Amino acid sequence: MKKNDMILLGVIAIIAIVALAFFQRGGEKGANITVTVDQKLYGTYDLSKDQIIQINDTNVVKIENGQAKMIEADCPDGLCLRQHEISKDYESIVCLPNKVVVQAIGEESKKLDTSINP
Repeated sequence: MKKNDMILLGVIAIIAIVALAFFQRGGEKGANITVTVDQKLYGTYDLSKDQIIQINDTNVVKIENGQAKMIEADCPDGLCLRQHEISKDYESIVCLPNKVVVQAIGEESKKLDTSINP
C-alpha cells in the first residue's frame, strides 16, 4: 500500500467513526407521538402515559415506559409490527398499506411546529 492509500483509509475510518457516534447519540427524547392516517392528524399522545391507542379498525399502538410500538395491524406484510420501539425525536413507525404514520416529537420540535403553523 502506498502512503496516499493509507491516508485515504485513515480519513474514511475517521469519517465512519464520527458518523457512527452521531447516529448512536440519537435525537432528543420525544415527549409525544403524533399519529396520522392518510396524511391527516389522527391524534397526539403523551409518551409519559402508558396507554393503548386503537387507530380506526386497522392498527393498535402501545405506549409503555416512554416508548411506542405497533402491536397490531391488519396489513398483509406486517412490516410495521417488526419496526423497533420509538421514543426519540423524529423516529417513526410506518404502515404503508393502512397509510398510518406514528412519529415521536420532542418538546423543541413541538415548539417549532406550532410557531410555523399557529
